[in-house]
Amino acid sequence: MCRSIKTLRPPVLPEEATEEEIRAAALQYVRKVSGFRAPAAHNQEVFDRAVSVIAEATAELLAGLEVRGTPRREAS
Repeated sequence: MCRSIKTLRPPVLPEEATEEEIRAAALQYVRKVSGFRAPAAHNQEVFDRAVSVIAEATAELLAGLEVRGTPRREAS
């Protein structure tokens, strides 16, 4: 489990998660899965692409979640 990835949905996070918070979580996930804190130059492109794809999927997930007592957010 990636202990440094925080929950980004209400009520844990009282306000909507920012793009920066979503990207930071995606970066932590890619670091954990790849085993690299910073990739070598020859892996940088695939590493960055993975972070972007995961950030997008995370934003979509958060937008689609229905949490009791909170309004559903729109995907950005």
